[in-house]
Amino acid sequence: MRDKDYLELLSRKYPTIDDASVEIINLKAISELPKGTEYFLSDIHGESDGFDYLLGTSSGVIREKIELLFKNTLPEHDRVELQILIVDTKNMINEKSNNADFPDWCKIVIYRLIRICRLVTSKYTRSKIRKKMPANFAYILDELLQTDSEENKENYYFSIIDSIIEISAADKFIIALCQLIRQCSVDRLHIVGDIYDRGPHPDKVMDSIMTFNDVDIAWGNHDIHWLGAAKGSLICVANAVRLAIRYNNFDLLEYNYGINLRSLSSFANDVYRDDPCDIFKPNTLDKNIYDEVDKDLAAKMHKAISIIQFKLECQLIKRHPNYEMNDRILLDKIDYDKGTITIEGKTYELKDKNFPTIDRDNPFELTEGENTLIQTLAFSFMNSPTLQRHANYMYSKGGIYKIFNGNLLYHGCIPTKEDGSFDNVYIDNQNLYGKNYLKQAEDKVRKAFYCEFGSEEQLNALDYCWYLWCGPKSPLFGKNRMATFERYFIEDKETHKENYNPYYYYVDSKEYCQNILKEFNLDTEKSHIINGHVPVKTHKGESPIKGGGLLLVIDGGLSKAYHKNTGIGGYTLISNSNMMVIAEHRPFSEVVESGFRLSPKSIIVESFIKRITVGETDVGKQLSKRIDDLLELLNAYRSGIVKEKVN
Repeated sequence: MRDKDYLELLSRKYPTIDDASVEIINLKAISELPKGTEYFLSDIHGESDGFDYLLGTSSGVIREKIELLFKNTLPEHDRVELQILIVDTKNMINEKSNNADFPDWCKIVIYRLIRICRLVTSKYTRSKIRKKMPANFAYILDELLQTDSEENKENYYFSIIDSIIEISAADKFIIALCQLIRQCSVDRLHIVGDIYDRGPHPDKVMDSIMTFNDVDIAWGNHDIHWLGAAKGSLICVANAVRLAIRYNNFDLLEYNYGINLRSLSSFANDVYRDDPCDIFKPNTLDKNIYDEVDKDLAAKMHKAISIIQFKLECQLIKRHPNYEMNDRILLDKIDYDKGTITIEGKTYELKDKNFPTIDRDNPFELTEGENTLIQTLAFSFMNSPTLQRHANYMYSKGGIYKIFNGNLLYHGCIPTKEDGSFDNVYIDNQNLYGKNYLKQAEDKVRKAFYCEFGSEEQLNALDYCWYLWCGPKSPLFGKNRMATFERYFIEDKETHKENYNPYYYYVDSKEYCQNILKEFNLDTEKSHIINGHVPVKTHKGESPIKGGGLLLVIDGGLSKAYHKNTGIGGYTLISNSNMMVIAEHRPFSEVVESGFRLSPKSIIVESFIKRITVGETDVGKQLSKRIDDLLELLNAYRSGIVKEKVN
C-alpha cells in the first residue's frame, strides 16, 4: 500500500470519493484511445522553408485527410489550395485579401478547415484539444468543433462564422484554425539532431519547433557547438561564425541573432587588405535579404575567423591530451617560407600561403587583435536574447539520446570497435561504453550550462562540447577526424578523407542492432533505433531501413547542400496507431515548382496487427500508475485511513 503521507497529499487534489472515482473513469477511458501520431525529423540544417512545409503537411498526413474528406466533392486545385493554406497560412491570406471576394473565400475555407480539424482531433480528448488551441480563439474553436451544423444548433453554428467575417477577424481565426490542425496532426514531435548550420534560418526552425506542445530533441554535432557558443566557448563561437560565413548566412548572425560582425569585418579588412583570400569565398546556397556582404570582404572575414579557430583548436587539444587528437595540431607542421605542410611524413603545397597573424615560434598563440575580436564575438553570443532563448529550449528539451515508446533515438552513433563491440571511451576519469558513455557525455554537456560561469568545471565541459562536435569517439560525430584544415588548404583529396566509425559498417546487421537495443534495455524484436547524421544515398540504391528493419536512418538530405549526393529531399518518419511509415521527399524546390502537388513516397516499415492505444505507450504506463494510486486512495477513503475533505 502507498505511504499514508502520499495518499494525504493526493487527497488534496481529489478530496472526495466521487472526485477520485471520476478521475479513474477518465484515465481508463483515455487509455483506450488510439495512440497519438509521432513525427520524426532529422538533419534540418537551417532549411526553414522546407522544414515548415514538412511540419505543416506532416509528411502527407494532412493531404491524406483532405483527400479523404473532399476528393469526390472538390476539384484538385481547391484541395491543393487547402493544403497550402494550412502550411503557409499568412502568405496565402495576404494574397487572397487583395481580392474583392475575400469575405466569401474566408467563409468557405473556414467551413472546410473545421471539417479537417474535426477529423484530425477525433482521437483526442476534449481537454487535450483545448490545451493545443491558440488561446485567443479557444472558446470559439471549441464551440465550432463540438457543434454540428446539421443539428439543432444550426443557426448558432452559422452565426458564429458570420460574426467572425463581419468583425473582420476571419484572417486571425483562419491562422488559429490552421495552427490547431497542424498541432493535432502530430501529437509528439521528435527532432533527431542537426537543426543548425548550412541552411539560412535555423532560428526560424527553432521558432517553429517551439510552437509545438510535446517535443524532444536528440542533439546533433551541428547543434552542440552552437550550444557551446551560446555559453561563451571561444572555440565554439569561432566555429559557428566560420560556418555561417562559409554558407553566406550573414542574416542569421547579424539580423536574426544580433551578433555584431563589425569588429570582424574591420579586423579582416585590415589584416588581409591585399589578400584575395580566394579559397575562402563563401558557398552561396541562399541570398541574404538584410545583410548582403561583399564577397571579397566575406572571404577575408572567413579566413580571419578560420585562422583564429585553428589556433584555438590547437590550444584546446594541448589542454586535453585524453582527447587523442594530436593529429589535428597542424599549424606547427607548416614551413612558412616554402608555403608547404608536412603531414605523416608527406609534404603538400598549401593553396594559401599568407599567414600574417601567425608567429612562427608560437603558431598557436592569438595576436592581441585576434584575442580582442573573439572575446567581442563571444560577448555578442552570450548576450543575444534570441539565441539564448533557443539555446535554453534546446537544453531543456534535448539530450544525447532519447527513449520514447520503446524506440531509441540518437543522432550519430554508438562508438564501436573494429570487431563490432562497443568502444571504451575515457571520460571524467572513467572508461565507459554504450549507454553509460552517452549518459556521462550528456551530463558533461549539462555542466557547461548549469555550472558556475567561468569555473574550471564549466570551462572543461565547454571544451567537451567542441569534442562532441568533431572528436574521434564523439557519439554525435562518428568519424575519426574532421579534416577542415586539409579541405581549405590542401589540393590532394586523399588528405580530406574522414573515415566513419565502424558503427556505420555494422548497422546492416540485425544482430548488431539487437545488441544496441539490449544495451538500452529495449525489446530486441519490437523496438527500433531512429538515427540521423549520415545522408542516405538513395540514387545509389541505399535504403533508409537497416539491421533487418530495426534501424531507420531519416537523414535523407533536407539540406540543399546534400541534394546532389542523395538524389532526394530528405526522409521523415511517421508512427501512428496503425503503422510506422518512412516518407521519402523530393527537394523542396521541386515541390514548389510543382505547385505543391508532389506528394512524398511512403515506405511502410511496420503495420501493427491491432491498433495501438494510449494505454500501451509511455504515457499509458504513467496513467496506469496514476490509476493504481487513485484506487488505493479510494480504499483509504472507504476504510477510514484517509478522511474525505467534504466542505
